[in-house]
Amino acid sequence: MADIISRDGTWSFDGETVRIVPGSKVHPVRQDLGELSVPLHAVAGVSFEPDRKGGRLRLRLRTGACPVLRAADGRLKDSADPYQLVVEKDRTGVAEYLVDEIRNALLIEQVPDGPVDRFLLPGPSVPVSGGGGDGTASFDGETVRLTWNWKAEESKTTGGTVSLPLSEVTGVRWIPAIGLENGSLRFDRGAVAATTPKYDPYSLDLWGLSKREYTAVLVAAAVLARMPVSGGPATPAANAPAAGPAPAPAADDHDVLLRRLRELGELYEAGILTDEEFATAKRAVLDRLR
Repeated sequence: MADIISRDGTWSFDGETVRIVPGSKVHPVRQDLGELSVPLHAVAGVSFEPDRKGGRLRLRLRTGACPVLRAADGRLKDSADPYQLVVEKDRTGVAEYLVDEIRNALLIEQVPDGPVDRFLLPGPSVPVSGGGGDGTASFDGETVRLTWNWKAEESKTTGGTVSLPLSEVTGVRWIPAIGLENGSLRFDRGAVAATTPKYDPYSLDLWGLSKREYTAVLVAAAVLARMPVSGGPATPAANAPAAGPAPAPAADDHDVLLRRLRELGELYEAGILTDEEFATAKRAVLDRLR
């Protein structure tokens, strides 16, 4: 078991799963998303970026594995990214050790770093709500509801709360407010709406006045995770190893482990693995052979 505890949160790795627990004073997106269990076969890579104050851990997931990252589409701020951890200066050694453990496990299990065709994480739990600007979006697993506040345009408020069954949702898009440009959370029903989010009854108009408005991305992610056309429920992709504890190797598994030893040797001879990385990876394979 490798773990690191910082003010920003706690990460631990047991050889099969990276468990992420956010700190008590983190961005609302991370706070509302809560604890995450990331299976090794969903991980594409991990890094530690040192700086003057300590550094930052980054867990890189395989493209398409996480509904939140799919919904965010690269637009999350670092502080809102659940797969980043700020590390204090006195914890940098532990962070580097955690990175080595995850990298060795990826190498030993030969986890591909390419995209997957289905979500490997379940996404936010429901019911979930979020947003701001001119209203709030909520989703209970079956129906999206948009509730307006006093800042909404009359064209929205006169129609009252909008209830949209998941079966009618053909797409969802989240864009955060950037500078003076408003953001939005928009739910599509067939054809894309021609009007702007300010007047669209199936959209929130987000102004970016507070961090809480970013929580609209969690609603988008929860909907995406449950749309059959978006990747569907979290199940392993066809080219990913099955989740769960790895059983002790049977007789016919020894050939696989021996082949991995040979491959590790080739990587070491080619200079790709350091002495320490090779020794650690080799030891892990030998432990499974016993």
